[in-house]
Amino acid sequence: MKRVLLLLAEGFEEIETLTPVDLLRRAEVEVVMAAVGEGIHVTGRSGVTVHADAVLAGLATEAFDGLILPGGPGVKLLRAEGVAAQLATRFMAEGKWVAAICAAPLVLQDAGLLDRRRFTAHDSTWGDLPEALGAERVVEDGLLITSRGAGTALDFGLALVARTMGQAAADAVARSILA
Repeated sequence: MKRVLLLLAEGFEEIETLTPVDLLRRAEVEVVMAAVGEGIHVTGRSGVTVHADAVLAGLATEAFDGLILPGGPGVKLLRAEGVAAQLATRFMAEGKWVAAICAAPLVLQDAGLLDRRRFTAHDSTWGDLPEALGAERVVEDGLLITSRGAGTALDFGLALVARTMGQAAADAVARSILA
């Protein structure tokens, strides 16, 4: 079974987190939502509290096929902690895909992973990420997958299903939800 790791930080954007998790799980991918910090309960920007599957500290991250970094105000914590950038760097060095949506490409910039790559991000980050492709909803460049924000979360999630399980699986999930 394919396994994907999603980092869950206080202030995460709920749509950008739960939509990809839901779509990947529909495609029979194991998604582990790992809390960054000490607690197992993490509250998003709109007040939705999620019970994480695990706490990131001490989690064996080698056994995952991909990494998802959701956006929202929680990106500030992801950047401050530094572990997200380290994981993204390691995943890509190991030939595993890394996905970031909304403001989360800032973490990839911190890791030096955006140099000479095509990517997109939320327009609020364009001052820091002037190379972002603003008109594109999802951009894939090698092992890197990026998306604009909450409004593109469905496209982002389906792209992650396609990357992990193949286009036929993504098409089947899209049909099942009438996308």
